Parts: sequence; structure tokens; C-alpha cells
Amino acid sequence: MPAPAYNAGIRLLPNAVTVLALCAGLSAVYFALSGRFELCTAAVGAAALCDALDGRLARLLDASTRIGAELDSLADLVSFGVAPALVLYIWALEGSRFGWIVALVFAVCMALRLARFNTLIDVEDEYPFTKEFFVGVPAPAAALSAGLPLYLTLHFGPGWWSAPLLVGLWAMAVAALMVSRLPTLSFKTVRVPQKYIAPLLVLVGIAAALLITAPFLGLAIVAVLYLGLIPYSGYLHRWLTRHPEAWGVPVRERRAVARAARSARRLGLRSPLRRRVAGRASAVARAVRRFGDDPAGAMQRRMPNGRAPGPAQVPRNRLRLGLRRVRRR
Repeated sequence: MPAPAYNAGIRLLPNAVTVLALCAGLSAVYFALSGRFELCTAAVGAAALCDALDGRLARLLDASTRIGAELDSLADLVSFGVAPALVLYIWALEGSRFGWIVALVFAVCMALRLARFNTLIDVEDEYPFTKEFFVGVPAPAAALSAGLPLYLTLHFGPGWWSAPLLVGLWAMAVAALMVSRLPTLSFKTVRVPQKYIAPLLVLVGIAAALLITAPFLGLAIVAVLYLGLIPYSGYLHRWLTRHPEAWGVPVRERRAVARAARSARRLGLRSPLRRRVAGRASAVARAVRRFGDDPAGAMQRRMPNGRAPGPAQVPRNRLRLGLRRVRRR
């Protein structure tokens, strides 16, 4: 069935949403200069919402373009890098000696994080589950997390959380999370089982009510919950690298694989694949792509005078690939 054809105006809709995100981020700086920090938070939240919509609209309308991707990165840098850094500087760091340094470091880390994200798009995934994780904290989540001291101040009033030193250290910590190699969950690939749809809708209603009645407290809770998911994301990433038998399994069925692995450990059984094999899977794949399906023939071609490798040379090649010879019992 052919894809529906959209006119040029509809196909420009994703780029228009991206421009709206850029304008929202710049408006956050404008509101900060006027001292209306409540509107700053709303503007950054609107930019995050537009950033979540433009990519989905582009895929839905089949309007993904190179200029759209570059515009999205530039808008993210302004809305989630420059704007939050300036808002925090105007709010709490303007009178301190290190305030401008914190703002510069935060913006630079956001630029480095987006540059790394753009370069990883064209890189072949090392594991099949790589698309389920981000490398480091993504840009919208980092911007919303950096405003945690501001949310607490807007809800509870000034306190120890609004001290300039603590605000600066918190912004630096979030900047470090952006450029780190920590795996974080990508909610774009999350699939909710049908039996959990109704409870999830109830939670969405509760979150909406909390954001309406106490918006800044709700944002603070969301930021804390997201940062609390980072250790679980690292655990899940490590578990998947050690269990290749779960790579081709849908996300909703991995719990059964985990239960089977725990049962095997309790019974003292060996797993189907050793952890070392799982850790060396990428090295073997690279070797197969380099030498083809016949590693021995590739070694023979690399030997001088076309002679076949001796028996002592094949094990060394195996060890270079990260494989071990299985002993017979």
C-alpha cells in the first residue's frame, strides 16, 4: 500500500514545531531577565514537549530531512543548554565568583552531548539492544533536572537548596551526567503490556492533578524519579550484555528469561552462554566482518608464501578473538 502523499505545507510542520521549541527556550531567558522564574520553567517545559513531538511528526509524515535534524540539534542546544544555564545564572549565580563558569560549563557540556549524539547516529550498534538506551542523560531530561533547586524554591521558598554554592554544584553534576557514558533508558522504545495500561492511565491522571495543583513540586518529584532510574538503567544494560539469550526477545518477555536465569543459578546449572562469550560477542562479529566466514582461509591468505598456519598459530588467533577452547570431559 503506497504511503499517503502530503503537501509541502504539512511536511514543514515538524520544522515549525522545532522552531517553536527554539522560541520557547529563548523566551525562558526573557522571562528570567524580568524576574518571572515561574514562566521560565513553563517555557523550558514547552520546549521539551515540542522536542518530543517534532521527531514523531517527521516520522509520521515521512518528512525527515537533513536540515530538520541539524535544526533540531541547534534548537536543543539553545533551549536545553544555553537557556537553563542563563536562567540559573540570573536566578542564583550572578553574585558569585564562579557563577559564570558554571553557566559556561553547562552550555559546553550540552554542546558536547549533542555532538556525540549526532555522531553515534551513523555508527553501527555494538549490541542489538543499544537503541533502548541513551549514552548519558539526554538534553531535555538534563535541562529539567538542572532546575530542581529552582522548583524547590518556587514551592517551599528559599532554603539550603537555593544556596549559590549548592546550585552551582548541582548544575555541574548534571553537566557531568550529560557527557558521561552511563546508559539511560530511552522511553521511545518502552512498550507497556496490555494489563498495565489501566494502572498507567491512573498514574498519568494523578501526575496531571499534581502538576495542576502543585506544578513545581510535581516537576521536582519527576526529576528525582528520573535520576533514580539511572542505577536501574546501568543494571539492565549490564544484565543484557551478560545474557545474549535475551537479545532477540521482546522487552515484555525478558522477565521470563531473567526468571529462568535465576532458577538455573539456584539449581547450580550453567547458563547457555558464558559471560565471557557475551562480552566478546562484538569482537567476534568484527572479526567475521573483516575476514569473512572462513577465518582459517583468511589466516592462510595472510601467511607468507601462502603456507597454511601451523597448529600453534590457530589457538593464538582464537585467543585474539576472545575465544577459549572448551575442554572435553
